Amino acid sequence: MKALLNKLTAALPPGTVAVAGGTVVLGAASYVHLGVAGHSLSTEALANVSVLWTIVMSIGIGVFFPIEQELTRIVSARAVLGHGAAPVLRRATLLTGGILGATLLVLGLAAGPIADLLFHGDRALVAALGGAFTGMAVCYLTRGVLAGLGRFGAYGTQLAVDGGLRILLAFGCALFGLHSALAFSLILGVAPVVATLVTLPALLRAVGPGEPIAWRELSGGLGLLVCATLLSQLVVNAAVMSTKLLAPSDSALIASLLSALVLARVPLFVFGSLQASLLSGLTAAFTAGDRAAFWAMLRRIALVVGALGLLGGVPATALGPWLIEVLFGIEDPVLGHFDFFLLSAGTVAYMFAMVLGQALMVFKRHNLQLLCWALGTAVLLGTTLIPGEVAVRVIVAYALGSTATVLAMLAALRLSFPGAAAAAGEAPRQMTEAGAPGVGAVGR
Repeated sequence: MKALLNKLTAALPPGTVAVAGGTVVLGAASYVHLGVAGHSLSTEALANVSVLWTIVMSIGIGVFFPIEQELTRIVSARAVLGHGAAPVLRRATLLTGGILGATLLVLGLAAGPIADLLFHGDRALVAALGGAFTGMAVCYLTRGVLAGLGRFGAYGTQLAVDGGLRILLAFGCALFGLHSALAFSLILGVAPVVATLVTLPALLRAVGPGEPIAWRELSGGLGLLVCATLLSQLVVNAAVMSTKLLAPSDSALIASLLSALVLARVPLFVFGSLQASLLSGLTAAFTAGDRAAFWAMLRRIALVVGALGLLGGVPATALGPWLIEVLFGIEDPVLGHFDFFLLSAGTVAYMFAMVLGQALMVFKRHNLQLLCWALGTAVLLGTTLIPGEVAVRVIVAYALGSTATVLAMLAALRLSFPGAAAAAGEAPRQMTEAGAPGVGAVGR
């Protein structure tokens, strides 16, 4: 067993283990948060929290997670070339603030219609949604720079503090009798802000002076990446939102679907500990011109993703209907074992798509990544609109949309490789001229 664990650890990108602990805490916090809410709230209030949680984990991630990804890629490449990250952090802070301001403005102007459509007219939940977006903006900004600099200890600490606070606050709401959707929703904004403040000193110590960064370099691919990430989040979270629109009065189905997705996506929470270190490692290898290291890392991660899918999918398929009743307080589960199998299969395909998408990012093929997610979204929407039972349609749509995206990305990666290989071959000459560290920086 020890030898197997050593082999698995060796297959992971550098920094994964340091992030894994924080990812486990943050992943567990999602279960605890929703589980305590399920046992504390009425069916309607739980449905409101479920919808808000889904919006945060789809639109919020779609808008703000690309900032972390681009910063990881840019800062990691600059680190290989010996450039500090302080100029990047300054401009990225301004850019993130602008994006957050625009998002909050839209929420403020459309607060009434949003509340009526999604939260049974409760405008306070729209304000809580804005708080959650604020928390995501500050945490993804700082995590991107930390990952690019290879400061995965501080990165993992921020995840752990965020998750730990969510758990404590959720139990606190239950113990103090705060049986309202608003109380449980505010947790999504408070926890990440506090976690960011805890790790801010480590970030400021790590950044150093360096060459200025142009606005175009920082934001050039961000728009395409935001669109691609929004579509990816639509694919992975559409089941709950589609059910809310197609069967708005079926609160039991909405709550069951969210609980089932949380269980089926256990491998995705674990996969989160790979993403930051994977993108950093792939970028460093590509910038240093180490093609062998790049493709070896990609192959190893594909094997790890397959193993995660089996380890998470088999228990979810076998025990899912029972678990959502026990863990989330769903008294009358409406989903069966085959539903959990399809949800697990969609999650495995989604993880493969995320891995291939990061490889396309390193090649700066943001346009192809967006095109692939657009194709997957089209398949998802087409399947959802087919007549039939709502639960079956939205679950099958998730599996087919994720699979279509993977197949499209495999084709896109094959098309991208010749140009990417040529670019990688030029990197060592550029670094030599700049007097920067060589291929050894990949092991940072």
